[in-house]
Amino acid sequence: MFTLLEGLKLRGNIYIVLAFRLMLAMALYTLCRAGFYLFNADYFAGLHAGDFFRIFLGGLRFDLTAVLYTNALVILLMILPFPFRFHRTCETVIKWIYFIFNGAAIAANVSDFIYFRFTGRRTTADVFRQFENENNMGSLWLRFFADYWYAVVCWLALIALMVWLYNRVKPHGPMLKNKLMFYSSGLIMMLVIVYLVIGGIRGGFKHSTRPITLSNAGEYVKDPKEISLVLNTPFALMRTMGKTQIQKVAYYPEAVVDTVYSPVHIPHDTIPFQPKNVVVIILESFSKEFFGIFNHDKENGTYMGYTPFLDSLSQHSLTFQYSFANGRKSIDGLPSVISSIPSLGVPYFLSPYSGNKINSLASLLKPKGYTTSFFHGAPNGSMGFQAFMNLAGVDQYYGMTEYGNDDDSDGIWGIWDDKFFQFHANKLNEFKQPFMSAIFSVSSHHPFKVPAEYEARFKGGPLVIHRCIQYTDFSLKKFFQQASTMPWFKNTVFVITADHTSSEIQFPESRTAWGYYSVPVIFYAPDGSLSGRSEELTEQIDIMPSILGYLHFDNPYVAFGRDIFREPKEPFVFNYKDNVYQLMEGDYLLQFNGSRSVALYNFKMDKLEQHNLINTLPGIQARMETRIKAMIQQYNNRLIDNRFTYAAQ
Repeated sequence: MFTLLEGLKLRGNIYIVLAFRLMLAMALYTLCRAGFYLFNADYFAGLHAGDFFRIFLGGLRFDLTAVLYTNALVILLMILPFPFRFHRTCETVIKWIYFIFNGAAIAANVSDFIYFRFTGRRTTADVFRQFENENNMGSLWLRFFADYWYAVVCWLALIALMVWLYNRVKPHGPMLKNKLMFYSSGLIMMLVIVYLVIGGIRGGFKHSTRPITLSNAGEYVKDPKEISLVLNTPFALMRTMGKTQIQKVAYYPEAVVDTVYSPVHIPHDTIPFQPKNVVVIILESFSKEFFGIFNHDKENGTYMGYTPFLDSLSQHSLTFQYSFANGRKSIDGLPSVISSIPSLGVPYFLSPYSGNKINSLASLLKPKGYTTSFFHGAPNGSMGFQAFMNLAGVDQYYGMTEYGNDDDSDGIWGIWDDKFFQFHANKLNEFKQPFMSAIFSVSSHHPFKVPAEYEARFKGGPLVIHRCIQYTDFSLKKFFQQASTMPWFKNTVFVITADHTSSEIQFPESRTAWGYYSVPVIFYAPDGSLSGRSEELTEQIDIMPSILGYLHFDNPYVAFGRDIFREPKEPFVFNYKDNVYQLMEGDYLLQFNGSRSVALYNFKMDKLEQHNLINTLPGIQARMETRIKAMIQQYNNRLIDNRFTYAAQ
């Protein structure tokens, strides 16, 4: 066997060897794309052989750019017209540069075999800022490696293949003994290769060609969800490094855009302000499919779900059959819920504009005499939440440090939910009324553990997260039991939602463009003033203006959602997925790539989105496109101009 492998070794012209090494990297990227598909096949259901050919062929364009960027130093060292490039030492240096940079690129691709399940898109550069405040990354990485060992095995197998094939072909030379010919031909080849590399990186040679970016992947797809399959992760990282992805747009004159859509709210309420307490509960990864009350049609009507307490509470609350998140990450959810700021590509508080002045429940209610607080059982500073709450005007932050007992930690994410919810209730009892407080749970998170004393109590279901959902639901039950005995309880309005949906999915419709955002939005008032089931669309960014409406707040403010209680605006849902903007109105979901509409679905009738109605309903499509353009313009331009408050108008 050894003799056979040695016999496969080849020596050749250095330019042919360079081409081989670049093609080897391209082949590895293609294998990564195949692996990406196989690990996430449920997300890309319905693809046919012709679709694969189109997608994989289109992906080569993005792979080439990433390969040329990643191997720029290798290319440079191999095309310099000097004899030292043939020296064994130089060849060893080139080899290790190739292994390190391409090994890292393969690792990035393989990481999205798994991480894509959590975000629904290729990883971009904001991931570095997303986790920069975590102080337990070492334990998180070890846990991920242990739980997703099969992805690590895939990476090691690809590395082994890369090393074996790389070592089979080596350069031989210099082949030209005449020095004049050697240097002159070498210079010409260097200039030709540099020209080709620049064209490859830009995506073309025409003067009018702009460097390709993420949006160019739309050229090779029929459905926007396929964009992530066309792209590769190193390309997504490099193309978003140091960029905001937010630019001013001018779909309409400034005088016109406000007539189409405006985030400015000017209350005209004649009822005096009602200073009730406000408690907002944000549950980690709580997809709507986990609830029994919202899914009576599942499993032939026998589906019970994993949230018995929340199902019971919902029967005494105002709930929505069609309620949605505005993003796919925790750092998307918090600004949406607390400040009515959606996430459009770059999470708001990872953008360069995160220091802008903004409205929030805290900043708007504090002048009314409210005590404001935020509770998160993770290590202080985790996910950048503490910084955002400070900018949002929240007075008091409570994390693991304030909890003061690390023995109640799960060892990875933070304090167990039942312990921290009890801590929250006790602290609320110490606050002067009225107060506004938000709490963000942590336990329904990978690696999906529950405290040892509850392992036998919760049986779970088909998904590993189901037992955690049961546990957090139980933790909420204990919280409400305790809170109901306290003097502030009956004068409080509670809102329960999730930061985003879970990566763990049981039902096919949860993998659709609308299902990936389907989270609960529940308004509960112990005095019974909020009840019923609404068929209207609602979303996370509706929470802040709706709470203000419920309290009969009487001052102007900026919020991108609507007040469901006092504003007769047509309900809508707005979010961003796979590099396209999504708008839901009535029965329809429109996807818009910034310049044109690419998909239209009747998501209520066509729950699995099997029938793209683009260009078949011109009236509906035109109306929705008009609204979504105005929303994008208002968001981008106000963000850049620092006009997220009424005082900045």
